[in-house]
Amino acid sequence: MSALNDLILVTGATGQQGGATARRLLAAGRPVRALVRDPESAAAQELAAAGAELARGDFDDPETLTAALSGARAVFVVPPAAFGPHGWDIELEARRGVDLVTAAQAAGLDQIIFTGIASFDREDSWGANGKRRIEEAIQAGDLHWTILRPVRFMENYLAQALVVDGIHDGAHRHLFPADRPIQMVAVADIAEFALLAFTDPERFHGHVIELAGDALTMVAAATEISSVTGHPVHYEEIPEAEASALGESIVNVWRMSREGRGWHAGIPALREIHPGLRTFDAWLAETGAAQLKPLLAG
Repeated sequence: MSALNDLILVTGATGQQGGATARRLLAAGRPVRALVRDPESAAAQELAAAGAELARGDFDDPETLTAALSGARAVFVVPPAAFGPHGWDIELEARRGVDLVTAAQAAGLDQIIFTGIASFDREDSWGANGKRRIEEAIQAGDLHWTILRPVRFMENYLAQALVVDGIHDGAHRHLFPADRPIQMVAVADIAEFALLAFTDPERFHGHVIELAGDALTMVAAATEISSVTGHPVHYEEIPEAEASALGESIVNVWRMSREGRGWHAGIPALREIHPGLRTFDAWLAETGAAQLKPLLAG
């Protein structure tokens, strides 16, 4: 197979999942074209320095998607999030993803990998519908396809701007009950599963893979962070009224998690596929603690 025909277009390449996937593919010697809005941005230039070809493109401009897909064999799809003050814009999110799927089919690609969001009970009540409509479009097509459904990212502990999550003034505040194990995954492991699927399209064709690497209570996770960083961190459940003020989809997750509903990735089976699947301890030791220390010290 020629290098051109093995070219993989990675969307969301300056974001977490797309960036991790682009870097992992490049490290494995795979040719990558990174879809970016601004080729001059620092994140885009870092990808170029690592060996990626840059393609200017925007999910809201389908013609740029067609140009970016030209000559590629496969595509990694991460549509931009469509979440605003009034919650998820399901129609916009679905349109963006379906437009990319349609363009990939028209371009004659062989494979598509879509990363969305893990399944959660009563999905119609918390904003997954847009991603599920993209999945349906992929499944209805004739390309080799794999759907990845990651749970909450371990990297969310590093976030400073999320409505919930991140650590501020020693407090990690979230929706989930303190005594219930919550699944999480390292972004690097999403990239590992993407590489596996790109390497063996036949093996992973038609698979919908719920992705998680560990499950800890929020209290236990805060204790581990305190131990490895030397900075005390504690967990706080946000009250229902505060969750409700953040929007219907947010409070629905708050309520469902207290009804025993939640993510259900089969971690032991995933580790058989990818033995290096990171636990929370492993993520902290590898990169997490070093990134958290300056944030907590500040």
